[in-house]
Amino acid sequence: MIKRVLIANRGEIALRILRACKDLCIEGVVVYSEADYDSLPVQLADRALCIGPPEAANSYLNVQSIMSAAEVAKADAVHPGYGFLAENPEFAEICMACDLAFIGPPAHVMRLMGHKAEARSRVSSLGIPVIPGSQGEVNTEEEALKVAQDIGYPVLIKAAAGGGGRGMRLAKDDDELRQIFNTARSEAGAAFGYAGLYIEKFVHPARHIEVQILGDSHGQVLVLGERDCSLQRRHQKVLEEAPALISFQLRERLFRDARLVAEEVGYVSAGTVEFLVDGQEHHYFIEMNTRIQVEHPVTEMATGVDLVKEQIKIASGDCLSFSQKDVKVTGWAIECRINAEDPKTFRPSPGKVERWILPGGPGVRVDTAVFQGYEIPPFYDSLVAKLVVYGRDREEAIMRGKRALAEFQLEGIKSTITLHRAILESEEFFQGRCSIDWLERFLW
Repeated sequence: MIKRVLIANRGEIALRILRACKDLCIEGVVVYSEADYDSLPVQLADRALCIGPPEAANSYLNVQSIMSAAEVAKADAVHPGYGFLAENPEFAEICMACDLAFIGPPAHVMRLMGHKAEARSRVSSLGIPVIPGSQGEVNTEEEALKVAQDIGYPVLIKAAAGGGGRGMRLAKDDDELRQIFNTARSEAGAAFGYAGLYIEKFVHPARHIEVQILGDSHGQVLVLGERDCSLQRRHQKVLEEAPALISFQLRERLFRDARLVAEEVGYVSAGTVEFLVDGQEHHYFIEMNTRIQVEHPVTEMATGVDLVKEQIKIASGDCLSFSQKDVKVTGWAIECRINAEDPKTFRPSPGKVERWILPGGPGVRVDTAVFQGYEIPPFYDSLVAKLVVYGRDREEAIMRGKRALAEFQLEGIKSTITLHRAILESEEFFQGRCSIDWLERFLW
């Protein structure tokens, strides 16, 4: 069993991993930048080590500093959380070369599924539907125009090595494609260090449904239900729920194909297979995220499975302690991402938290590393809390979400609490009629 984990991340996910370590009686060592010296993970860790100045490139993305910290701490494993180095296969390889268990999938799986164009091709070979698009990357504007004309507009230009909406652009005709092609290449290169692009047909209306999987190193792969992540702004998720309002038949197809993908690539640890679903419930593979997801708590609430603890046990070489027949999805869970942003302009709003009162009561969970008096730094992602509510059914979960958001008090910075209140009050959301472009229409 792993005895000491270096947590190579910050904020609420670092604290989430630390708590899982404590539940397993494992030491948790937190690394931190100078900007995070007084953060809650640092205060609660068994040990904390500074790895550099505030800028992420010099701290949380600095592999040399992180590996030095692992050596000083005498860690035997590294958990990368999400973001930063979580899907960096070179980092995973370095960890393994230094006799550190990497709490995540093998590097070759990250490399394969991290290249979106190659992943599409591999998945398509399994007979799983993929969105019509380019066969591999498009390297020139002329190639992009030909693919778009063949499959028909509108089309999405997407980063071959990325995700999270960066490097993604919508083109409705040849002129728009010409205007945005080089911009998308530049964004992809800046975000992922690789400027390759591919093209997909734009599916509309569509919902974003993802399937949570767990795999161990003994060949067992389990499916732990699905999540609806359709509420997005500029391809960034805002609210997620589990399960999704879909038919039994579609759910069975999604589970079958997600399992097939995971088994094909020899997946180990927690991961997510993502799909688009059109208005006729036809589904199409989008990508696989080879890490724990921001929205993993809704699956935990709906299944009772601690995904982070399972990740650590899997990395220790353990078999999964339960089987597929043991996985039961009950009730309904909704996650609201509370960001330090202006709810109208979505500009970041770092600063000091002057007032901080968290909601509570039945069915309410808040994952956060913020406290009253904490200074939210301007250097990182704006997520400050994940408000997760659970009910016996979707209606009860929505009602508890409204209650919790009304109780949530945050002053000193701007936040998206008011946006989530408006979403949960919306009749369209209540009826489950939200596609991936609904939120932007709702806002403007």
